Amino acid sequence: MIRRSNLKIGIIGLGYWGKNILRNLYELGVLDTACDCDLAVIRGRKRQFPKVNYTLHFDSILKNQKIKAVVISAPAVSHYELVKKALNANKDVFVEKPLALNFGQGKELVALARRKKKILMVGHILQYHPAIIKLKDLIDRGKLGKVQYIYSNRLNIGKLRVEENILWSFAPHDISTILMLVEDEPIKIGCFAGDYLNEKNYDVTITTLEFKNRIKAHIFVSWLHPFKEQKLIVVGSKAMAVFDDLTKEKLFIYPHKIEWKSGKIPVAHKAKYHCVKVENKEPLKEEMKHFIECVLKRKAPKTDGEEGLRVLKVLEDAEKYIQDKDFFAGMHDDKKYFVHSSSCIDENVNIGKGTKIWHFSHILKDTEIGKRCVIGQNVVIGPDVKVGDRCKIQNNVSIYKGVILEEGAFIGPSVVFTNVYSPRAFIERKNEFLPTLIKKGATIGANATIVCGVTIGEYALVGAGCVVNRDTPGYALVVGVPGKQIGWVCKCGVTLKFHKMKARCRYCGSKYRFAKDTVEKIG
Repeated sequence: MIRRSNLKIGIIGLGYWGKNILRNLYELGVLDTACDCDLAVIRGRKRQFPKVNYTLHFDSILKNQKIKAVVISAPAVSHYELVKKALNANKDVFVEKPLALNFGQGKELVALARRKKKILMVGHILQYHPAIIKLKDLIDRGKLGKVQYIYSNRLNIGKLRVEENILWSFAPHDISTILMLVEDEPIKIGCFAGDYLNEKNYDVTITTLEFKNRIKAHIFVSWLHPFKEQKLIVVGSKAMAVFDDLTKEKLFIYPHKIEWKSGKIPVAHKAKYHCVKVENKEPLKEEMKHFIECVLKRKAPKTDGEEGLRVLKVLEDAEKYIQDKDFFAGMHDDKKYFVHSSSCIDENVNIGKGTKIWHFSHILKDTEIGKRCVIGQNVVIGPDVKVGDRCKIQNNVSIYKGVILEEGAFIGPSVVFTNVYSPRAFIERKNEFLPTLIKKGATIGANATIVCGVTIGEYALVGAGCVVNRDTPGYALVVGVPGKQIGWVCKCGVTLKFHKMKARCRYCGSKYRFAKDTVEKIG
């Protein structure tokens, strides 16, 4: 039990799971203020825990200087905005899984916490479960032998969600646990999904993970199951372990043996299972204690933002696998690309294999789109525009005649390309269009403006909101209005630091040299 301290914590979200967190924070003596947008929920909690301040407004917690940390147990769709607000208010943050609903948002939150020097912890509760901690200890001490296969079932019939699918709702706990047990990230991810209640909102998924040390895993989650089941099984070369969260005894060992007769025929010899003694502690209370300890001692949580990001990456890759399978399954043999039904493709347009064109976009005549491009919503391209292979064009972008995108160019949301210097509504100036070239691998950030007639060098990075009115060399980092080069970036996008005219990327290890006002990659 953590003794009372001066630490004061606020909580937002007092519903299905939040009520349990509320109880634990109350019992640990650190709860100051509780928030929910539903007055009826607040009234119910107030009857149980009357000595707590209650509010309908999250801002009242953020503005309270006495409150040093915030626990977020609101719906997942609101996690990104609430965590961002709390960090910007200089609060340490615990957020229930998932950290956010996409990897990009999660990465932004982790970076913000780092800049603010604040604790960011994600609620992957199984890592604080005494049985899972014991299971990890058994693996580390070699009691199961070499781990070969892990699988988990998280199944139920009950609370159904529409703001997130079953993958994002149920699977984060199991993904987090498996990554912790294996101490590695998967090199290959696959996923099968079924959407039976709401189209494209999956009710059942089976995710497969493959690791470089030949360990494989699968995660079966469903909220359309006749009964509740929460099991995780680890198959080792010496024994098998079963974690069953719905039984009184949580952890079991099955020391089955495999004998090879004549060196060719495997024969299984079953052995009686035995229970493993596990501390009788509430996982949620242990999780809250850990958060409090991290806040007081300023140490990184076991399930910090970086760990949350690794889980998000698996979730996002699994969902991408589902979407790609659906996408390719729906393509005609004579059209190896996808165009959403709300989009329009003019005559004499060439579209490469594997390209996806999403909602309300328009590709004008005589335009060429390369292979495996992704074109977002409300995008206009053409006429007479050439887009290279593997380009990404985000929402609300218009690419006019005269613009060329080379292979792998990234165009952020609402980027603006101009085509004449001095446009007038009453003067025809189509013969004055100036060519604009975006070279291989370059990135143009959201809301940037590219004035016609310029060239953006290969792998250059133009910051969000920048106005570029002159040529940009390769690997340049350009920001501001008007655009000004402030540094150099690696092919992978990380800023380079030069020493004696040479640099090595701290992220991917690529090497560069600086000569005659340009940067070139070595090797």
